[in-house]
Amino acid sequence: MQAFPLSEANPICFAGPPPGAADVVVIGGGIIGVCTALYLARAGQSVVLLEKGRIAAEQSSRNWGWIRQQGRDPDELPIMIEALGRWKELAAETGVDFGLRQGGVTYFAKSAKQLASYERWTAHANRAGVDTRILNAAETATMFPQMETAVVGAMVTPSDMRAEPWTAVPALAGIAQRAGVRLIENCAVRMLDIQAGRVAGVVTEQGLVKTDTVVLAGGAWSSLFLRNHGVDIPQLSVRESVVATCPLPDIHAGAAADNRVAFRRRLDGGYTLAPSGVAELFIGPDAFRAFRKYLPQLRQTPFGQSYRPAAPKGFPDSWNTPRRWSGEDVTPFERMRILDPAPDMAQLRRLLRNFATRFPTLPKVRMRSAWAGMIDTLPDQVPIVDHCADIPGLVIGTGMAGHGFGIGPGMGRVLTALVMGDAVGHDLQRFRADRFSDGSAVDLGPNY
Repeated sequence: MQAFPLSEANPICFAGPPPGAADVVVIGGGIIGVCTALYLARAGQSVVLLEKGRIAAEQSSRNWGWIRQQGRDPDELPIMIEALGRWKELAAETGVDFGLRQGGVTYFAKSAKQLASYERWTAHANRAGVDTRILNAAETATMFPQMETAVVGAMVTPSDMRAEPWTAVPALAGIAQRAGVRLIENCAVRMLDIQAGRVAGVVTEQGLVKTDTVVLAGGAWSSLFLRNHGVDIPQLSVRESVVATCPLPDIHAGAAADNRVAFRRRLDGGYTLAPSGVAELFIGPDAFRAFRKYLPQLRQTPFGQSYRPAAPKGFPDSWNTPRRWSGEDVTPFERMRILDPAPDMAQLRRLLRNFATRFPTLPKVRMRSAWAGMIDTLPDQVPIVDHCADIPGLVIGTGMAGHGFGIGPGMGRVLTALVMGDAVGHDLQRFRADRFSDGSAVDLGPNY
């Protein structure tokens, strides 16, 4: 059985060297990059996807495995609805059982105020055609008969799904390869080659790849990559720790969360657990630079994250990470092939106890594995999905705020439409890159 998440211990499945040219180069081998490359190839483009480490080895294999419409920002929801259908189509094409199951997502309400906020979101979801509904306390108890935590009700979306991310994304990469995408692992893109003010190629550690179109889907590394080209986006990354239990009796087939514990049934019979709403920000130069942009978020949820004085050496916003380099230099992307933060083990031990307290009929809850991931986020908690105005030929898809796994197939199709100049089919005004520099107020969506 595959150990999770993916790491440098995994063998290179997609070897170089890269070709000398391509119609489009995609930077980043996570779910967003893989799906974008796949749909670009299906649109008739010759596509090279370059990944500095391993496919899906960062947040794309470290997430909770939820594929949810529930709680999405209203402007993201139409793309997520599209993604849900695309997940089903792509799963059938892979020939791999990566655990795609429709078990629903449930959010428990511990107070009437919280339930009222869920009711407001449910009204929006229902207008969009999503099957979200509100449960009262008795209905919640019927759905979760083994749970002994008192709640006043819940919000549930039965059509939401789950999957095993460390299996799902490599399976999608297999489809992309069969569609003609040239995927190359262990090949960092050092910088863009810019000629006459626009993209002319990418400079990799293995040489130049000529192209006039690049899609940046670099996750937590995107801001650092852009800063080397003088492009500033207020992206930060936060750490979230996760634990996988050993197999346990079935208490619920889907995913659920309250204010302390989020859990999802896994294909192997265990549960993936995470502490709800406990993101940790490592303070670095970008955190100071972007502080004012994050003030609305801080005012709304002042205790929605905890803070650490400095990121570990080599992290994107570490104090000692270079911000400038040339195409001849060994870059931060080569020095840290995979962003692999240590989990907060004290936090995870409390999490195991909290989960066991909620379901006391379970046998002893034992830890099988633990890990952490760095989630790329922006001040309004929705991504940038846009052309880069400062560098023609560059399209940016970053800042997925922990939502990237679920929405990946939808965002991949949207980014493909941007590259091709086709009708996107969704309103992307909320996701424009210049919203942080044109004087627009930060628009905070649902904080779920």
